[in-house]
Amino acid sequence: MSNPVLPPWVAQQRDSLLAQRGHAWLLQGPSGLGQYTLAMELVRAWLCDVPTAQGACGQCASCHAIEVHAHADLCLLMPEAMMVERGWPLSEKAQSDIDDKKRKASKEIRVDAMRDAVEFAQRTSGRGRGKAVLVYPAERMNHITANALLKTLEEPPGDVKFVLATGAAHQLLPTIRSRCMGHNMVWPEKDVSTAWLQAEGVPAADAGVLLAAAGSRPEDALQWARAGRTAHSWSAIPRAVGQGLLTVFADWAPAQVVDALQKLCHDLLLARVGAAPRFFAASDLPASPSVAALTQWSKDLNATARVVEHPFNAGLLLESLVGRAQNVLNSRP
Repeated sequence: MSNPVLPPWVAQQRDSLLAQRGHAWLLQGPSGLGQYTLAMELVRAWLCDVPTAQGACGQCASCHAIEVHAHADLCLLMPEAMMVERGWPLSEKAQSDIDDKKRKASKEIRVDAMRDAVEFAQRTSGRGRGKAVLVYPAERMNHITANALLKTLEEPPGDVKFVLATGAAHQLLPTIRSRCMGHNMVWPEKDVSTAWLQAEGVPAADAGVLLAAAGSRPEDALQWARAGRTAHSWSAIPRAVGQGLLTVFADWAPAQVVDALQKLCHDLLLARVGAAPRFFAASDLPASPSVAALTQWSKDLNATARVVEHPFNAGLLLESLVGRAQNVLNSRP
């Protein structure tokens, strides 16, 4: 498997941040712009045995330990479900609880994990290059978890650095934000994003369409491509939904279906007022229903989005979502 191509806009931000001082960074901006990638680049450089102005060397024992997810001086705070998905080990107790089916992998950053991280910050560095704590996505800390971090974030031991990465900084406690140096993620130009997607193996015919479908967020577009999405499958959604075809969303998670329908509704509202669509090609959109119908549909989708991660019956939810969409798309303007 080939190594991933570091996005050029991430490399530029890494070099800029490494040239600055600070014990805690908050990387903020819309999701899909490379927050996690940039956070990992900072951590690699902080812990590297022979770092350069352009980041970690990629060859030393420290870089190898991070690569195999086994660095003694790196504490990663992520929801357990996300850690499992990305191949990071859980604590022994958390793994035991999940294996014994006492509970499911958490979708939030648990307070127990945060307390372990605070204790980790007090320990002596194992390799002598300091320690690093990476929190992602930081908005998955609830208030109890965030408060457990505050004291250490304000008065950290001398050899520990923090990087918090988020796609929803407004959801963080003001006290968390005030204790970090903020960095707004750079939004890359379209040609830069499409070139990077193609370098990652996304066909040229799909790159531009998937980038638009992802709201110009390149990492989201790459995830879609790796999940088997294509320009054709995205463009087929409006017609398929209008016909009530559930198969267009085969293997999609409920949250992804809601997101796609919200984008369709958004573009139909734009078309209704004579503006250019953002996510779909204008030629893929049906005749726009009335503003009133679209507005009510948008409200319904927003309400569903707030609870979509609850344990509903996915099949019934999909039928309901597509059925509602079909009714709206076939209503009279």
